[in-house]
Amino acid sequence: MSHEGGQPPVVETHDLRKVYSPGTEAEVIALRGVNLRIERGEFVAIMGPSGSGKSTLMNMIGCLDTPSSGTYACDGVDVSTLDAEDLAALRRDKIGFVFQGFNLLPRMSALENVAMPMAYTRVPYQERRERAQAALSAVGLGERASHRPNELSGGQQQRVAIARALINHPPILLADEPTGALDSKTGEEILALFNRLSEEQHTVVLITHDAHVAAHAHRVYVMHDGGLHEGSHEDLRA
Repeated sequence: MSHEGGQPPVVETHDLRKVYSPGTEAEVIALRGVNLRIERGEFVAIMGPSGSGKSTLMNMIGCLDTPSSGTYACDGVDVSTLDAEDLAALRRDKIGFVFQGFNLLPRMSALENVAMPMAYTRVPYQERRERAQAALSAVGLGERASHRPNELSGGQQQRVAIARALINHPPILLADEPTGALDSKTGEEILALFNRLSEEQHTVVLITHDAHVAAHAHRVYVMHDGGLHEGSHEDLRA
């Protein structure tokens, strides 16, 4: 597969389908032939109500689940060719996860939380600390490195979680309702940070049910009954 500029899209799916409990009365078609292409440095929102298939698609993009049929290439790698160990390595190296609930370890400082993903790598201890400090500075929290999560506001905790997601320089930042636990002003600040990260060539894929949140992205997709359609910002204002 040749690509302009030699770089593959970071996310490319072709006719992606997912069926749970096929052939039984409980059969659920969660994804119906999804085609999606996201280039490096894009900020894309995937929007849809509960039950639309957006969580299933997020699990596919995050390599947490595998499709029933169709293909998914993550940064040029066809995930169907990988065994469980290679899939875990791909997840670690290619995807930074940001969740609604922050998922920080309470007894660790912000710096230690950010450095966590490097605990299983060969990066020397001092370099881990330096990289974690640089990641905290990149999200505007350089001064708070020694603070524990309970000493930080919700917005600051989410920034720590974003710094942690960025620590291994993954090509994809996958954010699931990242502003869901925040007030609207703090949420706006986190969305502005995602915008800035995309300008620095990080690819941000945002999963949300909220049209106001989706409107911050450069491109918006809408999921409905397992199908994916490219939307517009005009749709979001409707």
